[in-house]
Amino acid sequence: MRSAIENRVSRRKFEKEPITGLEKENIISLINQLNEASGLTMAFMEDGSGAFGKLRKSYGLFTNVRSLILMKGKKDDKDLKEKIGYYGEALVLALTDLGLGTCWVGGTFDKDELPFDSGEELACVIVVGKVAAPSLTEKMVRSATHRKVKSMEERIISDQPFPQWIQNGMKAVLFAPSAKNTQKVMFRYENDTLSAEIANDYSMDLIDLGIAKKHFEIGAGGKFEFGNGGIFHLT
Repeated sequence: MRSAIENRVSRRKFEKEPITGLEKENIISLINQLNEASGLTMAFMEDGSGAFGKLRKSYGLFTNVRSLILMKGKKDDKDLKEKIGYYGEALVLALTDLGLGTCWVGGTFDKDELPFDSGEELACVIVVGKVAAPSLTEKMVRSATHRKVKSMEERIISDQPFPQWIQNGMKAVLFAPSAKNTQKVMFRYENDTLSAEIANDYSMDLIDLGIAKKHFEIGAGGKFEFGNGGIFHLT
């Protein structure tokens, strides 16, 4: 997953060719494994293009969207959105290693076009498919939404020098996607304890928290507790 962190970019233009049967099997297998580990109910939808068929929602930013992963789980799971970010990013990185393109999508789709149970919350989707070289539109969107990557020092508060494992984790965090490229997740290293938190004043914030925690773990090793302000355990 370390190489996938650097190779992953959000893709909004897909080839018309659908994913193969083997790729579909691999995606469903990965989803099943992650659902079992997390308690989520993520699901693969081979043709969810109807959710992107209305210009008022997608503003023409997506091309040839077909297959989706529904990022959902039980409404009563107190860590639902963070788990969606954490396990969803693990899925995104695995799909990157398979050579597929992906993009997290929070609001620019028609939720009414997608199936989920009354006891579930559909927080967002991940679009997935075959990709070619980035189009001019994609390059323009990427340039507009990735004007600046915050430095490590802008993402962590500390009362002491960073040990190497924190530097390794933060380097991975700098590659983490975030809604509108806000990069809001902050890390705090005080009294030899590392935690991660976010303001949580936007619908995708806790998802971004889960994504950032997953990236940090891949870079540093160890494990984060779930929860806003959750503590990291190196061993």
